Amino acid sequence: MTALGRTHDVVWNKEALGIHSLQISPDFAIGHRAFLIEGPDGNILWDCLSLVDKTSIARIAAMGGLLAIAISHPHFYSSMIEWSAACGGVPIYVHADDGEWIQRFGPALRPWKDEALQLGRATLIRCGGHFAGSAVLHCPWLENGQGALFVGDTIQVTLDRQYVSFMRSYPNLIPLGAGTVRGISEAVRPYRFEAIYGAFTGRTIKRDGFRIVERSIKRYLEAIES
Repeated sequence: MTALGRTHDVVWNKEALGIHSLQISPDFAIGHRAFLIEGPDGNILWDCLSLVDKTSIARIAAMGGLLAIAISHPHFYSSMIEWSAACGGVPIYVHADDGEWIQRFGPALRPWKDEALQLGRATLIRCGGHFAGSAVLHCPWLENGQGALFVGDTIQVTLDRQYVSFMRSYPNLIPLGAGTVRGISEAVRPYRFEAIYGAFTGRTIKRDGFRIVERSIKRYLEAIES
């Protein structure tokens, strides 16, 4: 649909029942993945890719379309207006605390406030940290009813997939402060989840996700406060 589409494709991968990752191939920009999440109230596109391709739009339509597009933080704002338009004007949910970073507007934009927002049975949770309005998405019906948390890189899955960690700036390797990380902990603690899906290939924790977040926060705080 754009010049990028002449050299790149969007590759779909089934991550689990009801969870599909979408990624540009060959790698483009930071190489992140978006997710198409099948839900009992409608499908959700979590984060967006720079390439909006006809094949993906047709596939989404064949799956029943979208209930919503939900964006974790401003680094993934770039093509959200185009994805919405291609999917029939589906609403786009971004946290109002990050409104200053929105460069293009449209009627589909739904800035939300407060600490949580229901999208059917899914919950958008404002964690803060990476940006003031950084959010994660909790889907309790996934993973055989044990729940999944989609985190972008607000909660970064480590390479060994045994821990998660946190950064204020990844390019500059600036960590988050203790108070902000405690805020993330308090935001996600009320929700139970087995799996964690991060923004990048391989950054998936399939088992014991809630406990891993709890122990990772303890380890992180001990390290920066020692």
